[in-house]
Amino acid sequence: MDCPRAGHRLRVVLGHLSGPSAPAIVAHPISGQASHASVYPQQFQYTLDNNVLSLEQRQFYEENGFLVIKNLVSDEDIQRFRAEFEKICRKEVKPPGIVIMRDVTIAKLDHTLSENVVSKIQDFQEDEELFRYCTLPEILKHVECFTGPNIMALHAMLINKPPDSGKKTSRHPLHQDLHYFPIRPSDRIVCAWTAMEHIDRNNGCLVVLPGTHKGTLKPHDYPKWEGGVNKMFHGIQDYEKDSPRMHLIMEKGDTVFFHPLLIHGSGRNRTQGFRKAISCHYGSSDCNYINVKGTSQENIEKEVTEIAGKKYIGLQNSIDFKDTWMFRARLVKGKRINL
Repeated sequence: MDCPRAGHRLRVVLGHLSGPSAPAIVAHPISGQASHASVYPQQFQYTLDNNVLSLEQRQFYEENGFLVIKNLVSDEDIQRFRAEFEKICRKEVKPPGIVIMRDVTIAKLDHTLSENVVSKIQDFQEDEELFRYCTLPEILKHVECFTGPNIMALHAMLINKPPDSGKKTSRHPLHQDLHYFPIRPSDRIVCAWTAMEHIDRNNGCLVVLPGTHKGTLKPHDYPKWEGGVNKMFHGIQDYEKDSPRMHLIMEKGDTVFFHPLLIHGSGRNRTQGFRKAISCHYGSSDCNYINVKGTSQENIEKEVTEIAGKKYIGLQNSIDFKDTWMFRARLVKGKRINL
């Protein structure tokens, strides 16, 4: 047998088995610039070989940084998630660790906790019913196309966007989700975001800037809005105002998967109803935590650790940004590696 040819073929096979290493994208200092990581030598950088997505779907995500899958989550499941959310709002169930948020315009008013007061719940990983969303097989089989087979649920939330009070506080500024995550590589992180009802521009649908996932992590801070801004609703300060935008009109059960560097936000809710969506961020369990000191993520690190210190009494002086993600992360498929 021709030894050089056999050796070459073996190297090719081993290369296919091991797969390419995911590139790291590092949060850059506000005062400096950082070039985007080098692309994979293969055709696809942001999706992995799979038998779930079509070639056209993979190409769309590669180019745009998001992909909508129609009618992915059943009406029955969505109704169950809605019922559980209402129980939490009525304090009939009190999952440990959950964060309940109110819109800034009513946060200081004396309102009895109800569905009409709560604008968002986060960190519901200890609520068996809501966390079931993060483990739905139809969700995970798509998530695996972006993260690989070892999947961690990193952050979950149910958004109950309220009717706007007239001060435009129901908006969410344009941002990149990676700003909140001290986790890399970014290409192995994806968000699944499911509409719990019809969502359009009237009730504040998602707006995305296609292709912006190919850029760098930008500095974020609170926008200077006259009506006020909700807690931790940081936004990008220097995006191109004339960048093309796409408004995602979605029906109940439709799910959008998007890259953590994709610039996105949502508009005002101009209706009298509450606009609901449920979502979870996932990452490969071989992702790594990074130190964000000296980067544009220092401001969110400070804010998150201060809130966590109040939440976990007795740990105020020892809790750090990494700890806050250790509390949240849950293995949902495959095996735990680094997280």
